[in-house]
Amino acid sequence: MSSPSHPRTLAELRTLIDDVDDRLVGLLEERARLVVEVGHAKRHENVPVYAPSRERAVIERAVARNHGPLSATTIEAVFREIMSGSFALERPLRVAALGPSGSYSHLASVRHFGSSVELAFVPSIEDVVIEVEAGRADHGLVPYENSTTGSIHETLDALVAHPVAIRAEALVGVRLACLANCAPGEVRRLYSKPQAYAQCRAWCARVMPEAEFVAESSTSAAVLRARDEEGAAALASSFAGTLYGVRTLFDHIEDRPGNVTRFLVIGRAPVPPTGADKTTLWFAFADRAGGLVEVLDSFRREGVNLSHIEKRPSGDAHWDYLFFLDALAHKDDPAMQRALADAGRHCARLSVLGSYPRAERVL
Repeated sequence: MSSPSHPRTLAELRTLIDDVDDRLVGLLEERARLVVEVGHAKRHENVPVYAPSRERAVIERAVARNHGPLSATTIEAVFREIMSGSFALERPLRVAALGPSGSYSHLASVRHFGSSVELAFVPSIEDVVIEVEAGRADHGLVPYENSTTGSIHETLDALVAHPVAIRAEALVGVRLACLANCAPGEVRRLYSKPQAYAQCRAWCARVMPEAEFVAESSTSAAVLRARDEEGAAALASSFAGTLYGVRTLFDHIEDRPGNVTRFLVIGRAPVPPTGADKTTLWFAFADRAGGLVEVLDSFRREGVNLSHIEKRPSGDAHWDYLFFLDALAHKDDPAMQRALADAGRHCARLSVLGSYPRAERVL
């Protein structure tokens, strides 16, 4: 260690860092050889490549052993990228996501799965679910709710329509930027997906009151319009701007700091309990007075905390609704099993969409 009176030179420090990097590469090679053996064992035992419970255990163990100065978020990002490379060694994973490239689903996929998986971009959220249901993708990643604008209704509808299992969740920070290849004063049109525009509506009214908002199918499509049209700007991520060569005029323009979108990872296999889980389900209760109260009371009596509730028209009849719930428990927990059994007595329909590890940090 250096002392204040005798600090080490930059050249000395760089030599020491090079030595640490050499040891890191050697350890990564050693880990990779073990991962190859793990892949053989998983195939022999018919175990899925991606196991959210094991992923959670690895990340939380690494974070617990971290004593700084790197943050827990940085440690998690490093280990997610290491595990992404590991998936590729065991068997390449194909992950479906809402496209085109540069979308927030693309960004969320990279942050959650790392950059070594194969991403398949599809034109709609329902198409993501269909790809998983049909077995053309190992997993899919879909936006579920945003801390500013609420639930993503297209996702709710797709999860009801197609039999897939929720296997994990990812909390992704949404940082909106105004992107254009012209000066701010030359912007006449603002392109974006309506949900993204809603998250920075006040900023747009304050900074670019004369610019017209034009809805696009995705933030990525908006960036392409900004790239190709004179006087056009996109409300999207700086990640998308870098991919498509569009400059960031203003960054962090979201109206609410700390804006987060919760994404769900879907697949076909259930996930065993980890001790810190969440269950997502939907139900339609019998048409009688107090039906909703009876269902919710089933969870209250068992001490199961509910963290999210959403209502959607069922599409079957006027004023008939489906309710979506998130419960802080695994479906196999005894209290949750009792709550589900009791709730089912008051429901015309009830379906568990999946139990999965709760996300601990924003990516």
